[in-house]
Amino acid sequence: MFIRHRIRLFSYSCGRLTQEYNKTLLSKSLGVKTDSGSITRCTVYDATGNASSVSSRTLKNELLLKHELLPRDLRKIDKGYDDIVPAILIRPSSILINVLHIRALIRSDRVILFNQGPSNSHTNTMFLNDLAAKLKTPTKEAGIPYEIRALEAIFISVVSNLQSEMKVNTMVIKGILKELEDHIDRIKLRYLLVQSKKLKQFHQKAALIRNLLEELLEQDDELAALYLSEKRSFHDHQEVEMLLESYLAHCDEIVQRVETYLSNVRTTEEIINIILDSNRNQLMLLGLRFSIGLLSFGGLIFVASLYGMNLENFVEESDYWFWIIVGGSTTLCILVFAKGVKALSKLERVSMLGDDLKPLTQVRRSRNN
Repeated sequence: MFIRHRIRLFSYSCGRLTQEYNKTLLSKSLGVKTDSGSITRCTVYDATGNASSVSSRTLKNELLLKHELLPRDLRKIDKGYDDIVPAILIRPSSILINVLHIRALIRSDRVILFNQGPSNSHTNTMFLNDLAAKLKTPTKEAGIPYEIRALEAIFISVVSNLQSEMKVNTMVIKGILKELEDHIDRIKLRYLLVQSKKLKQFHQKAALIRNLLEELLEQDDELAALYLSEKRSFHDHQEVEMLLESYLAHCDEIVQRVETYLSNVRTTEEIINIILDSNRNQLMLLGLRFSIGLLSFGGLIFVASLYGMNLENFVEESDYWFWIIVGGSTTLCILVFAKGVKALSKLERVSMLGDDLKPLTQVRRSRNN
């Protein structure tokens, strides 16, 4: 009875502790989600290209109301959103961009950058400097509106990052392929597998950006909607069309070069598999040769065992029978070995046509006759 009471008390206390733990965990998770989900950090550039606020904490509800956005518009620029799929959302008074490391909101008189990385990073510093320089240029001197200049600065940074990442990946792949030409080992093959996966991920990333630009260029209404300062007709978008076409050409070139290296990797893998299969076949043939040799040598041992049974027979009466048996068994051993090697050599001669098929020249001759 005492043990049952202790077991019930222990199970009851465990149940209470589990419920309290679940309540505490749920409240903490909801509290963190609510706190972090309602506030975002952003850097704002005004119409003159100056940063009016740097990494300031802003309420999302206030941001949505101020810029006439919907909650779903900010899903792809939330903090911690990790997705390689790029997106450009065009709204009546703003443009939302999510490409690589850049998440921005562009208006006709300001640019808002969301969730920027470390301010001391080289990529981020170059992007911010280029963005500020383009935004400070007056519209009359630049010849294009404020929002198009911001869009140009973003795609300059995107293409520059793609080119830098492509150089690193292709240089590593090129070095591995060159080393594999001299010597093939397991470590290099494993390293090639890892780097080829990285190159495929980069290819997917670059291809998605290229497809995004292609889809945008195919729609005249969206190209015209990119002009926020002054609304234009559906066919009056030459500046932004030429701008996007130039960056589309850069992205397409990057994708084509990466596809070339991926093709080289696949070709190298196929050649390596052929070499390894050939080596494996050679080892199997060597094992078969040893087996044939052991089989022929087994014939000698069998004859010797029969001759050494110490039973009375007519062989012991003559002296020349010893040489006859030795010569005959040796000849039999050689014949068995030669026959096996000949059959094995016939198996080694692999042809695209089977033995039961006639060569193509004989078929043509028979048709002509």
